[in-house]
Amino acid sequence: MGIFSLQEDRPTPKAVYNVRVYTCATVAAFCAVMIGYDSAFIGGTLALTSFKTEFNWKQYSSHQAAIISENIVSLYQAGAFFGALGAYAAGHYLGRKKGLQVFSATFILGAGLMLGANGSRGLGLLYAGRVLAGLGVGGASNLTPIYISELAPPAIRGRLVGLYEMGWQIGGVVGYWINYGVSTTMKPSRSQWIIPFAVQLIPAGLMFIGLFFIKESPRWLMTRNQRRKALKNLCWIRMLPEDDLYMLEEVSAIDAALEQQHATVGLGFWQPFVALWNDRKVSYRFFLGCSLFFWQNTSGINAINYYSPTVFESIGVTGTNASLLTTGVFGLVKAAVTIIWILFLVDNFGRRNLLIYGAFLGGLCLYYIGAYIKIADPTHHPTTNGSLSSGGISAMAFFYLWAVFYTPSWNGTPWVYNSEIFPQNVRTLGQAFAAASNWLFNFLVARFTAQMFTAMGYGVYFFFASLMMCSIVFTFFLLPETKGIPLESMDILFSKELQPRIAHKIVMKQLHDDEEAFRRNVEGSGLGLEKGSKENLAHIEEV
Repeated sequence: MGIFSLQEDRPTPKAVYNVRVYTCATVAAFCAVMIGYDSAFIGGTLALTSFKTEFNWKQYSSHQAAIISENIVSLYQAGAFFGALGAYAAGHYLGRKKGLQVFSATFILGAGLMLGANGSRGLGLLYAGRVLAGLGVGGASNLTPIYISELAPPAIRGRLVGLYEMGWQIGGVVGYWINYGVSTTMKPSRSQWIIPFAVQLIPAGLMFIGLFFIKESPRWLMTRNQRRKALKNLCWIRMLPEDDLYMLEEVSAIDAALEQQHATVGLGFWQPFVALWNDRKVSYRFFLGCSLFFWQNTSGINAINYYSPTVFESIGVTGTNASLLTTGVFGLVKAAVTIIWILFLVDNFGRRNLLIYGAFLGGLCLYYIGAYIKIADPTHHPTTNGSLSSGGISAMAFFYLWAVFYTPSWNGTPWVYNSEIFPQNVRTLGQAFAAASNWLFNFLVARFTAQMFTAMGYGVYFFFASLMMCSIVFTFFLLPETKGIPLESMDILFSKELQPRIAHKIVMKQLHDDEEAFRRNVEGSGLGLEKGSKENLAHIEEV
């Protein structure tokens, strides 16, 4: 297979890979721009002298200041945790599209409240705005991967859900460089620190407006008995007529999956909770999805995102501007590698291989950084001219190398994986639990990282590196590969009869055999493969 080759579960018309499906995915992925921007800008903005002057930082001890900074950062994650759980109800009753509109509007309200904070009013509006903005991105982080996976052709599902990760990195780059820009070009003032907060409104506004121009998920509409609208939306997204064989196969697969779920679990609001409790296959996938975000957050990425000045200071980078510049380069590296991940890796190299190799190589990099800090102790033994030593330069090189290995593996792949593995009737609930677990672990990291660096020093890097190595064992023995598998075939992939290491190969062979049998039956019926007359559509679906 070439680098642009796609592993298809069946012959797929080229029209399916069209601008409409990419546009829908891109609009939904703007929520990730909001998330990435926040994770990048907040730590640097809190480090600005103008922000500390505005809120009289001198009145606090270093311990109190660290706790207040952690509160400002972590309230966002706390709100996101509850937003992710609340998105289950929004996704079930309102749908994917309207649910995203509600949560993007909530984020806009929160971002607006933050702009009202100042020294005389105190931090109250900032706290409230952070919670509301967190609710918005938490809900959107649940619904966006679901929405994209439900409209994506299987062969490019990883690439399309990967746009979510690309949005995250674009937001991160903007956030890092906004901080560097205001720090180097503006004198300390209220405008210097308020501008980074105001920029949040741009991606949120673009997403809110763009949502009016895309279609609702056909799969969700089918669950709500809106079949005619679902078929119309699916034809629009696929750019194929309703009687095309590809469309008939896809609709038949959706119908079969819904019939099975209706017979076994049900399609109501509470049935997924019953399935989670009673169906071991479903609960096992919930465990896998939530565990992926445990391993993701314990890799150290969010500790670096939220407290990058502290991280670079531990390596030996001194000065606010130098830290912000170094962080900006870090963001560019991640964004560049994410493009490679989307175009070449996620749908060719596979989810499972990326997680294993990324964890191993990334863990080695963190071990090196920790060893350097242990031996050189740059915080207590700085260089005379304030520049990095040769050892410090090597540590920075390994830090950027860690970003190269981590970004195309554990950064975005857990979101892709979780968007695929759940059955239709529990997909929103499954993604809600997975997204909520991400924000819970994210909250814990954001809340305690500053204290970890104070208490553990170089040990923080050994801690994160060791957990990355442990994630290899988890992935190797428990996670089957999902690339190219239709959503309706995930139950087969995760059946207990198949070992995770070989399940993908077996299911892909079965899908190709079923496809050949289907086409032979259609040919035997005397009907055309590409199109059937309206009166024969029901007969083709029955075949």
